[in-house]
This record gives sequence, C-alpha cells and structure tokens, in this order.
Amino acid sequence: MRDGYVARWQGREYQASPDGDDIRIYQPEPGEGFEEVRAGRYVRVLPATEIEDLAYVRTTCTWQGQPFIVLGEHDAWLRVEYTGGRWPVAEAMRLEVFDFGVYQGWAPAAEVTDLREQRV
Repeated sequence: MRDGYVARWQGREYQASPDGDDIRIYQPEPGEGFEEVRAGRYVRVLPATEIEDLAYVRTTCTWQGQPFIVLGEHDAWLRVEYTGGRWPVAEAMRLEVFDFGVYQGWAPAAEVTDLREQRV
C-alpha cells in the first residue's frame, strides 16, 4: 500500500521526498550515487529538473460502506483513515480520534473492498 510521493528518474519509479529545488529519491539497495541513511534505505538527492515525473500516490478503499485512505498494513490488518467527514459515522464505527476531524482505525484486510491507488 502506498501513501506518499513517487518520482520517475531514468525510467524507474522511486519513493521520493521533495525538498525545495531538489528531490530526494529512495531505494532499498545500494546504488551509484545513493548514500545509506539506515539499513535497507538509500537516498540520492537530485535537482528537480532531472526528475521525469513527480506525483503523490494514495491508496484508497471502502470499509463497511465508508470511504478510507490506507495508511499502512500489518499482518492481515490495514491502518485506515476515514474520509467521509461525518462524526456520527466515525463514532459508530468506533474509530479513534487522531486529531480534530481525523478518525483512524484498524480494518481487517479481508473486509476491505475497492482497494486502488490514486495519483494526486
């Protein structure tokens, strides 16, 4: 499940992080020009002009008939954030109040439908 920036550079897509006029791209293995930032995570900083495409990718789904964003996954569960904007619905689903107007919870992956990636 993806939720974050992606950049295409030299025909390959990478996790990315914009930083002013630069874009940081990440990969899980060593490579020319990439520096290790922690075990299994390597970064390379490029000028934004060298990036072929930059987009934000978000995974969405439906759970119990309501719209959600998928934030992560663990075993057979998905961490989801309700996007319907209705407090009574969030309360009835026993979602956690993460912040004002932001409701999250753990959904059994088997109960989630309409999983899809959206480029924003």
